[in-house]
Amino acid sequence: MKLSSKALLALAISSITATAYAEPASQDFVPTTLAGTSAQGEAKGFIEDFSLGGTTRNWYSHESKYRGGTFAYQKHGQTLTDRNRTNWVQGTILNASSGFTQGTVGVKTEVAVYNALVLDRSKRDIKGGSNRTLADSNGDAVDQWSKLGLANVQFRVSNTTLTAGRQNFSSGIVDTIGNRALPSSFQGVSFNSEEFSNLSFQGGVFDRVSPRSEQSLSKFRTEYGNGAETDKVSTLGVNYQPLKSLKTSFFAANVKDFWNQYYFGATHELGDAQQLGLTTGFNYYKTVDEGKKEMGEIDNDTFSLSLGLTHQAHSLTFGYQQVNGNEYFDYLHETNGIYLANSLTSDFNGPNEKSFQIAYAINMAEYGVPGLKFNAYSARGWGIDGTHYTGNNGRAKFAYDGIQSQDGEKHQEYGVGASYALQSGPLKATTVRATYVEHRGSEFQSDGSIKEFRLVTTIPFNIL
Repeated sequence: MKLSSKALLALAISSITATAYAEPASQDFVPTTLAGTSAQGEAKGFIEDFSLGGTTRNWYSHESKYRGGTFAYQKHGQTLTDRNRTNWVQGTILNASSGFTQGTVGVKTEVAVYNALVLDRSKRDIKGGSNRTLADSNGDAVDQWSKLGLANVQFRVSNTTLTAGRQNFSSGIVDTIGNRALPSSFQGVSFNSEEFSNLSFQGGVFDRVSPRSEQSLSKFRTEYGNGAETDKVSTLGVNYQPLKSLKTSFFAANVKDFWNQYYFGATHELGDAQQLGLTTGFNYYKTVDEGKKEMGEIDNDTFSLSLGLTHQAHSLTFGYQQVNGNEYFDYLHETNGIYLANSLTSDFNGPNEKSFQIAYAINMAEYGVPGLKFNAYSARGWGIDGTHYTGNNGRAKFAYDGIQSQDGEKHQEYGVGASYALQSGPLKATTVRATYVEHRGSEFQSDGSIKEFRLVTTIPFNIL
């Protein structure tokens, strides 16, 4: 149960999907009862429910740094720089999934092959690839590559499923991220239990991550750290819906020798979107150092609050976010484990940072063009202060190097976007999304000043 999108603008877009027949959000209490049906009891069989399909995504990005910023790349042993970077990749997923066998204990297998075809192979354009285009040690693009993105076996009893192997997982701390040509996935063991009507439990232990733009598995690192690795991430949580209009989620995670992290999220809906609807979202993270403290000493409290007003086709959303801690609010690299409202191109998660965002979205279905949406947003962050950071724990290599220079830093970001989803025909559900984002940071703000245009086309397909 994902309570908040990675970006507030996504919340704004999703909040305007109400039809002309929308009803006021019910505030009724939801009693906790046993689930009325058993998913395993309705199993069709290993072969009978077999499916083969997937998606193919054309992912294009052009970035330009400004105010003195540059990208670097190697050519003939020399380091060259310029302001631009372009990545263009076709990512295809072919997924084969069996059904569950019948009986008390159902068994299912899932295998997905991920393939990337690089369409822009210029060393100068890709600038080493980063996490967008896979490049070799010389900075040359790997023209085409494949890997097993998913490979797991699942066991199910009633409404509880145990999954072992390479898999997707979604929670407020450990979450598959899919904002490139291919998504990430995790290797380990997890479970999902939905034995009650409004109460579910999730958990998992993972030792490796399959990155978005890499062929091999990797140990877990953090988004803002400087290289420390861990090979064990454990998480456990609960999703609870006490009211028809209120959903909550609580998760805890132990990242071995890094930190213990706790997450609470809630969303509440009020009113009628055809008249005036209000969606409130709250997300809170507590992070404290653990074990060998490879990321140094950490004591961080970070939260966000968003308020979304919806009237028919229009949505206006406000988001406030605050970091209480002398280090970044950090999360696991190659995950979407940051459900904060103001996580955009910049995460707005500097030490002691405060930020505010306003977003507008319009759903053109209300005007006779279903599938077409537009959005715009503007966000500002201020008060970034890392001068009190002392948490390197004698491990300068792995601590948040340079954070002490951030004294009163600030930044701003704005973006516009348009998306269209085909409503019928052989390419039904194909989506095309174009976005333009501009970010400007002060001298020591970590994200710098950059402009980016993206054009992403995703086509689903079914073979069997």
